[in-house]
Amino acid sequence: MKAVITVIGKDTVGILSKVSTVCAEYGANIIDVNQTVMQDLFAMVMLVETDRLTVDLSVMRSALEALGQENNLQIHVMHEDIFNSMHRI
Repeated sequence: MKAVITVIGKDTVGILSKVSTVCAEYGANIIDVNQTVMQDLFAMVMLVETDRLTVDLSVMRSALEALGQENNLQIHVMHEDIFNSMHRI
């Protein structure tokens, strides 16, 4: 299975690295990343495989949300099934 991670906030050095580190700690394999910086706004969408997570997805979600709070970022993690259901016509 997969999950979609979105990150939005003021651009600072190391955002991608910090998010990637949390993913690696919990066994999430990053399979695609799209990021952009618009003036000083950082926006990223990351697709990760969750088949080999060492914890429940909710644990990784909480860790990433905490990382977001510590770094003044909005980080959201959504399981692909929920993402697909939200975007189905």
